[in-house]
Amino acid sequence: MNTELKDVKIAIIGLGYVGLPLAVEFAKKYTTIGFDIDTKRIGELNAGRDNTLEIADELLQSVLVKNFDMPDTNGLLVTTQSSYLADCTVYIVTVPTPTDKHNRPVLTPMLKASENIGRYLKKGDVVIYESTVYPGVTEEECVPVLEKVSGMKFNEDFFAGYSPERINPGDKEHTVAKILKVTSGSTPEIAEFVDQLYRTVITAGTHKASSIKVAEAAKVIENSQRDINIAFVNELSKIFNLLGIDTNEVLEAAGTKWNFLKFKPGLVGGHCIGVDPFYLAQKAQEMGYHPEIILAGRRLNDSMGKHVATEVVKLMMRKDIKVIDSKVLILGFTFKEDCPDVRNTRVIDIYRELQTYDMEVDVFDPWASREEVIHEYGITMLDKSNTIDLSSYSSVILAVAHKEFLKLPISKSASQVVFDVKGVLEKDRIDARL
Repeated sequence: MNTELKDVKIAIIGLGYVGLPLAVEFAKKYTTIGFDIDTKRIGELNAGRDNTLEIADELLQSVLVKNFDMPDTNGLLVTTQSSYLADCTVYIVTVPTPTDKHNRPVLTPMLKASENIGRYLKKGDVVIYESTVYPGVTEEECVPVLEKVSGMKFNEDFFAGYSPERINPGDKEHTVAKILKVTSGSTPEIAEFVDQLYRTVITAGTHKASSIKVAEAAKVIENSQRDINIAFVNELSKIFNLLGIDTNEVLEAAGTKWNFLKFKPGLVGGHCIGVDPFYLAQKAQEMGYHPEIILAGRRLNDSMGKHVATEVVKLMMRKDIKVIDSKVLILGFTFKEDCPDVRNTRVIDIYRELQTYDMEVDVFDPWASREEVIHEYGITMLDKSNTIDLSSYSSVILAVAHKEFLKLPISKSASQVVFDVKGVLEKDRIDARL
């Protein structure tokens, strides 16, 4: 590997919530190609707009270029044409790693990206994966594809690295450059190269792991740990509800101890926490070990949407409010507040469970794309331009704590149930919360 940092030309494969912010940072210092198969996404980016809202339009427009006619030009060219990858020396894969309907890892996007890169791989090139995987995927699944398609030998002709993404969608404080980055490489020399490359754009610094597998494992347990901790407080909320105790008040009191971990109950969705534990569980089961705590946490967190719906129905019955054919409003559909990301949102579980009671369920979310929600979930949300008449609903469920919702005149009454999933409204305005 004879590539010097000054000669690096970078390709980012996948321009979603992870790839685009990374591409923008690299484009400030390197010639950078952003590749994605989504023609609509590339069209929006070339128009200077990021609909994920991770990158400000002004910043995106400042790094975009239409071509690299001048030598040693920095900037970002975004394209669906894979031929632009031919001159790159470092390929960074940031494609999604979802699960199927049986919660089994789906590596297809990573393997397809590897095939594409393999067509253009040259001697001395480095392929770095950022997508969340279980330990072993980079070297045991992706590298063989690179070897087969390119006809070259791993760690002789080309090399690999792994540097797990740590993007937190919607977080404008902990942006990609401000989050310490774990790095690794397939040889000690490549590990140092990968580490130094990221150090040029990650102001928070880096941590060089001893191997690719260690880096892969570190990523997958980060979110598994959060998932288990949230599952614990979700279980506490169920117990305290039966005891007539306010969970938030309990957590606030316990939180006065210096080493108490401050997690809150809630829905666990998104592209990381609700998915990554299944990747670790899959690998464990392949090795003959059945993970108990990890999968128990997943089962409990996946039950919370149904739990919320059931509690709302109980509250309606206690107030003698008709359940069948009643109108219910769910406020929020994204997987977290002040963010347009609807991937793996668990609000859908509330929606579907309420429908089993023959309720008329409306969903309102000013952050979510109506077109995307229709396409992914088959739900037509209320138009964000319309005024919402809260009084016309028998129940109102605050599912996502968007800042707009905190200003709404939400308040319980004898003829209406208010359930606060996020625990952000005053107690005298609601009937219950997690």
